[in-house]
Amino acid sequence: MPRTSSGTFLAASSLACALLFPFPSIADDENETESWRLFVADHSLPIVRTIDAASGKEIGRFDLEGYAALSLSQSGRTVFAVQGEKNVVNAIATGISLSDHGEHRDIELSDPKLLSVSIKGEKPGHVVTHGNDVAIFFDREDKFDLLSESDLVTGKADIRAFKTMAAHHGVAVPMGNHLLVSAPNVEAPVKEGELPPRLGLRVLDRKGEQVGDIKPCTGLHGEATSARLVAFGCEEGVLIAHPGGTDGPKIQMLAYGSSLPKGKVSTLLGGTSIQFFLGNYGEQNVVLIDPDNAAEPYKLIELPTRRVDFVLDPAKPQHAYILTEDGKLHLLDVVKGAIVQSQTVTEPYSKDGHWRDPRPRLAVAGGLIAITDPRHGLVRMVDNQSLKEVRSIPVEGQPFAIVAVGGSGAVH
Repeated sequence: MPRTSSGTFLAASSLACALLFPFPSIADDENETESWRLFVADHSLPIVRTIDAASGKEIGRFDLEGYAALSLSQSGRTVFAVQGEKNVVNAIATGISLSDHGEHRDIELSDPKLLSVSIKGEKPGHVVTHGNDVAIFFDREDKFDLLSESDLVTGKADIRAFKTMAAHHGVAVPMGNHLLVSAPNVEAPVKEGELPPRLGLRVLDRKGEQVGDIKPCTGLHGEATSARLVAFGCEEGVLIAHPGGTDGPKIQMLAYGSSLPKGKVSTLLGGTSIQFFLGNYGEQNVVLIDPDNAAEPYKLIELPTRRVDFVLDPAKPQHAYILTEDGKLHLLDVVKGAIVQSQTVTEPYSKDGHWRDPRPRLAVAGGLIAITDPRHGLVRMVDNQSLKEVRSIPVEGQPFAIVAVGGSGAVH
């Protein structure tokens, strides 16, 4: 069992509003249905497939220009297929729409489809959605694009471009009336063909004007939203943006401190009903981050071997799942701050080799965890309580990146 420090990490007072599909519907059982869809990108072919999670049948196949990284919108209505080598982002309508009706929730199902609008730019990277806003960052151009998801799904392309000082591997996050954007070090010497490092975070208004000074965040990489907070990974700590008024968001640095070993956070996930963040900390650790605990915001969890992928459960907000290179899936209880269960689910997948070599990826689909197994051409469906495989779905090629979307609701 991996070592953790004792004690409860997150207090009950940190409960916040849920962001995506965690609440059960109270509609008539006769009218209620649950549906989950898996969107799976192939590692060796420019294809994204849509698979019905219940039947295992392929219900959509989309041929793209290049290999795709996948990003699911906050609403669950859109999957973005980011093709960095081909300088394009395509959007796929998931065909699942959930709407709140007070005492119950409705679900509408339609066929998934490739949307007509494509977004082009030099080396698209991070795609971030916040509410109806979609921000697409281009690493090899000094810009990011901002557009509306609701316009996108109706075939419109009202795209606004914002300058980013200089081309760099960065990110832009919409936050209310402001935009949080990585800032490059334009004075750092770089070799031909290389990009400048990141030195901090800029706050822009919706006109593109900078508000206040650049906030230091060396090597900024990784972002996530939890409740109304946005977090960024830095070499000094994790930078937290709190909602503000007309003066813009309030920025707070949570320094790592002397209690943590040398390392940094560069990948972040944000809790839904519980306000917290989960980040990597080197290859063999993760950290829980409580932004309300300024005195001791970090809890380090050591893993038995190096981490391959990790994901949060939106319907069980106290649960996170971590896959390590020995093929074991671990259940992390974020309230206890400890790994409470582990099971072998795949063969070992070493982290040695190229960072983009085909390795499993995780997605949560209701009561199941979907795990791609590119070596065997499978998506393994694992029960989220026992962590044991209940069935597997054969997928052509090498299933790699995966996102899941769905939920339950009344059908009228």
